[in-house]
Amino acid sequence: MTIFVIPAGTSIRRNQQILSFAQLVNGEGAIMIVAEPLVTVLTPVYNGAKYLSVCVESVLHQDYKHWEYIIVNNCSSDATLDIASSYAEKDPRIRVINNPKFVDVIENHNIAFGCVSKDSRYCKVVSADDWIYPECISRMVQVMEEHASVVIVGCYSISSAGVWYVGLPPDRSVFTGSEVCRMHLLGGPLVMGAPTAVLYRSDIVRSEGRFFPGSAPSADIAACYRSLRHCDFGFVHQILAFQRIHDEALSDEQGRLRAYHLDRIAFVAEYGRHFLTNEEYDRRMGELLDFYYSDVLASAFVKRAPQSFWNYHKDRLEQIGLPFERGRFRRAVIHKIVDLLCNPKQALEKARSHLNAS
Repeated sequence: MTIFVIPAGTSIRRNQQILSFAQLVNGEGAIMIVAEPLVTVLTPVYNGAKYLSVCVESVLHQDYKHWEYIIVNNCSSDATLDIASSYAEKDPRIRVINNPKFVDVIENHNIAFGCVSKDSRYCKVVSADDWIYPECISRMVQVMEEHASVVIVGCYSISSAGVWYVGLPPDRSVFTGSEVCRMHLLGGPLVMGAPTAVLYRSDIVRSEGRFFPGSAPSADIAACYRSLRHCDFGFVHQILAFQRIHDEALSDEQGRLRAYHLDRIAFVAEYGRHFLTNEEYDRRMGELLDFYYSDVLASAFVKRAPQSFWNYHKDRLEQIGLPFERGRFRRAVIHKIVDLLCNPKQALEKARSHLNAS
């Protein structure tokens, strides 16, 4: 009997499935041993003791077994380090990195990306308060292996708010980067997904000094825009990730600051010229700024938002390179006040609608 060792990355198909570490006997009795490509799983964490065990267990229970798992502890003051270390002691695939000093959340992610092994083919973040379903890695890797042009793969994710990242045609699993980015820029379905809901090709992670650019909370989406300029986006039409929503989450704080609308403006300002026509760019930027002044800022003024809110928006506008238009702001505030005085019931319904949408 002849034995062939097939190198990592070689795909063997049977009944439309990719078989890894499988023994396949051909007609002449030869056995082929197929090596799975290495996947790096990353969990950057700060004070995540409450949910970290659930996160780690979800990685341990993947049906895909050829992974390395790096947990980056950002000077946690709770039991995070003890929990992570206990798992590392039991499984040699798990490694714990301790930051010598506290850094912000985006920098902690970039430290984690810097730990990706040179032998890693794919990279996946699992946030410390999230978890992934057992088929998550294998299903995402399958799309990557079948399509060399794909550099990012997404999936449906579920939370207490329902199913996220729905909107792509279910009969397709590969889309051009331009399709996905245009959809996002023009206000279509937000299908790129949070880090827990995507898989990256490790080459694109290693090619950047800081894979998540800048310091804004949506740096993960910015990384997708940058990576998809000339490459494709894959999608698994299956719920493969769980995202936890709670008061301690960064996303909750960003919601109070209405930061995500500024992110949309920043994306159009930085990437719109690449993916949109000049007419589309001007129209979309106009729509976003109209809503920003008439709803976000005017509503914040009427509700007496704290100074921290105004400081945040002032700084972000400067970062984006846009002026604060005082005349536009005054007109928006006057219109908002008149609307509240003349149509209190309608204004209340609008507020509820915007709150539900957020």
